[in-house]
Amino acid sequence: MIKTRYIVPAALALGLTALTAAPQKSHDAAVTRNLNTFNALVKELELNYVDSIRTDEAFETAIGAMLSTVDPYTEYYNPEERRQLETMTTGEYGGIGSYILERDGHTYISEPHEGSPAAQAGLKAGDWIVRVDTTDTRNMKSSEVTKLLRGVPGSRLQVEVIRPYDKDSVHVVDIERRKLVVPSVPYYGVVDGNLGYVKLTSYIDKSPEEVKEALESFKNNPAIKGVVLDLRGNGGGLLESAVDILGNFLPKGTEVLRTRGKNKNSEKIYKTRHTPIMPDMPLVVLIDGGSASASEITAGALQDLDRAVLIGSRSFGKGLVQSTRPLPYDGLLKVTVAKYYIPSGRLIQALDYSHRNPDGSVARTPDSLTNVYHTRLGREVRDGGGLKPDVEVDWGKLNRLVYNIVTGHKDFDFATRFAAEHPEIAAPEDFVVTDEMYEEFKKSIDPASLKYDKVCEEMLKDLTEAAETEGYMSPEVKNHLDTLKSMLTHNLDHDLDHNRAEISRYIEDEILGRYYYQRGKVIGSLKSDPGLEKAREILSDPAAYKKILSGDKK
Repeated sequence: MIKTRYIVPAALALGLTALTAAPQKSHDAAVTRNLNTFNALVKELELNYVDSIRTDEAFETAIGAMLSTVDPYTEYYNPEERRQLETMTTGEYGGIGSYILERDGHTYISEPHEGSPAAQAGLKAGDWIVRVDTTDTRNMKSSEVTKLLRGVPGSRLQVEVIRPYDKDSVHVVDIERRKLVVPSVPYYGVVDGNLGYVKLTSYIDKSPEEVKEALESFKNNPAIKGVVLDLRGNGGGLLESAVDILGNFLPKGTEVLRTRGKNKNSEKIYKTRHTPIMPDMPLVVLIDGGSASASEITAGALQDLDRAVLIGSRSFGKGLVQSTRPLPYDGLLKVTVAKYYIPSGRLIQALDYSHRNPDGSVARTPDSLTNVYHTRLGREVRDGGGLKPDVEVDWGKLNRLVYNIVTGHKDFDFATRFAAEHPEIAAPEDFVVTDEMYEEFKKSIDPASLKYDKVCEEMLKDLTEAAETEGYMSPEVKNHLDTLKSMLTHNLDHDLDHNRAEISRYIEDEILGRYYYQRGKVIGSLKSDPGLEKAREILSDPAAYKKILSGDKK
């Protein structure tokens, strides 16, 4: 009997091995067959197609089509794109140091980096780049202009721009390229005298050093009673940088993350590696729908370990880890190799790309299908849909008028003219868009160039058509509808006044960038920030802060 017990499972195991081996063998054969077919197809086209084939373009299209069947994070990079990816992960590149903007078929300076060669040479936001060295760039795409502007640190170039609202509109500047590092912390400082604030925009190699510098400055300030880490709009980056940043707030050796790949033996455990700078300082993390990947690792681990209060709106929901693999001819494959699990054990991935709808789309996991996990102190948290903040904030909605003003660069153009007419402005903390400035902005807009959805008028049009179709269009109804039409007809002046607060924030942001760069934009945004307001409220009440982290609902 005992032998039988062992023999039967062994026989079943052998049978299972045989059964599972066949599909793998079949899969390998299918891959080989399809590769041979594709190779033969390319050869036939090369030999017989009536016109020449743009081979590189065709291959990249084919590669893109194949990768689109897995997930949006698995990507192929040609040699040029590979260099751009390396710049993104390190934050380092050789160039002049400026964001550029493409619009209407032309390329403009969007914003020089503070202290960069571009800024020191006098280039300004709004400058139209018309020549780089001997190359005419008037109708070039921004990607092509970028290639011309970047180069070996120490090399020189000449840039010609046309500057609007300037008497001498043509400016030619000589610039020496430098090795540049775009900071991932554009600003940190003390708010209200007792709150340390850190804005982190990405996770690159140097991010841990930048965050550490900020926290060290707060640690040496006895007035600091709490810290706000702002991860809104931070799309992530390097996983290792997220782990290092967590080490500033958690005991050395704390497990903050596990990754699991295709094979069971591929699990990796990540723990904090150094003594924390602020192990006990009250901490708030601001998140929104743009907080993803490494941002969610940071915020999620702090939530699961009850180390910080999360404030804002639900995060993006990216629980996948990518790694890079070199390819022939200096290409690169960024491929999803694992899923990550934060300390409670949950996976926050919102979309399951392995289960697509018939049309190929992927639906977000509904809350009803997510699973409950628990933080260290027993609070309920869920998987499968990003991070839900402990305290929610309504950021408001961007209406069509404001959207068109921003995407149509109306605020950008106004700021360019304003900066040409005003050599200096107040400090970012004190600058405001005055009534006079806003009236000037309204005058700067050509109504014919601004098209936006006029919801009331469209609904009234639909109601009129329905009344006619259903037979209710009596003279009396028509009179009422005409009255409504006269009352609800959109007036641009009225709409601009109605949305002044929101539009003014965009105008202020653009103007501050002209004088104080990214740092000034962040400082200006904090003056009317509902997320910071809520953080201030919670950090000023230690009892409320502890109550949230303990899960006490009384």
